[in-house]
Amino acid sequence: MILSLIYFLIVGLAAGYIATRLLGLNNNDILTCLVIGVIGSFVGGLIGSVIGLQATGMIGKIIMSVIGACVSLWVYRRFIRKY
Repeated sequence: MILSLIYFLIVGLAAGYIATRLLGLNNNDILTCLVIGVIGSFVGGLIGSVIGLQATGMIGKIIMSVIGACVSLWVYRRFIRKY
């Protein structure tokens, strides 16, 4: 149980870091990257289940989480946060 939570947090942190770098955000805050990655994990899992994909292994889960985090950040920047 504890190891699964640690695994989930490591995948979320890696996905959040990669997604912020891909989208050009200059945020070095670990907590922000973790939150973005965890939200991305849920969104990526939802997107994967809708289109019929399932992530296996750590690399697959990180890729799905990065896709979900990028989609989440895009939706946030496009519709929620107005300049």
